[in-house]
Amino acid sequence: MKRIGFLSFGHWSPAPGSRTRTAQDMLLQSIELAAAAEELGIDGAFFRVHHFARQQASPFPLLAAVAARTRRIEIGTGVIDMRYENPLYMAEEAAATDLISGSRLQLGISRGSPEPARNGAAAFGYVPAEGETDADMARRHTGDFRRSISGAEMVEADPRYAGGATGRLPVQPQSPGLSERVWWGAGTRKTAVWAAEMGMNLMSSTLLTEDTGVPFDELQAEQIGLFRQAWADAGHERPPRISVSRSVLPITDEEDQSYFGLSALRGGRDQVGRLDGTLARFGKSYVGAPDVLAGQLAADAAVQAADTLLLTIPNQLGVEYNAKLLDNVLQHVAPAIGWSPADSGLRN
Repeated sequence: MKRIGFLSFGHWSPAPGSRTRTAQDMLLQSIELAAAAEELGIDGAFFRVHHFARQQASPFPLLAAVAARTRRIEIGTGVIDMRYENPLYMAEEAAATDLISGSRLQLGISRGSPEPARNGAAAFGYVPAEGETDADMARRHTGDFRRSISGAEMVEADPRYAGGATGRLPVQPQSPGLSERVWWGAGTRKTAVWAAEMGMNLMSSTLLTEDTGVPFDELQAEQIGLFRQAWADAGHERPPRISVSRSVLPITDEEDQSYFGLSALRGGRDQVGRLDGTLARFGKSYVGAPDVLAGQLAADAAVQAADTLLLTIPNQLGVEYNAKLLDNVLQHVAPAIGWSPADSGLRN
């Protein structure tokens, strides 16, 4: 069965029309929207992480607050840039958040995307070791983090202060099962294969940092197929989770028309451009009448290949508008891709 979540980039600014004028507005509204989304039947509340920008940056306080306000909805990130993270401290924060949520944390991580700051990770105290790239460092941090949340013994005990214990100590607390709920944000087919080999779920967005000339959804579906094959070849016992992100904006009334009518007139199409010196393909936005969007998403090869669809939302338009937008997607678009409400008895 399909799951549908929302993905907020957590923008805030005092720009005209913004309903998230401060960081506090953004954070409190994120909590309120997650609670409202759960009431609507949405399956997940996910938050992007960016540094040195007016966006959501420190996910665990927010996720813990969402966890305390909700009962069923999955909570997660999409994605945390592992170049910036202390892996053992992150393991403590992630496990604590997961325990508060009752094992609902779905943690999206990655090597990271371009950030506003030059050498931002270095400002946080993290620089690649000799011979490493930024990507190598991110994967090293990821390995230490995953070992930590899996209960690996990470540091030598000091018998003077450990009750006479010797040997090595694991990070505490531990949250059983969290290690199976880590997702890697993959921007290429090669990286998706690596994630499968490592036993991480796949999180693929509306951007791939490669282009073969085929439509975005077909390229992404190929990425998903390679991931599934690599997962099977690796012999992992559990089935993987796979998510894709889409901007889906149904136009149902004058308010929707005022916000997104011009976007609908431009026509949805992929975009190809350069990002970080490489050719990248960006997925199109789905904007228009709900029945048209339902047909388009039903024909989207990657949406059909994934088990989870994350809807990127215009968070600066406020809780009430975004709750309406999500409800319109659930009522008029989601059934076309195989979604049903979580309380229908058809979900795990």
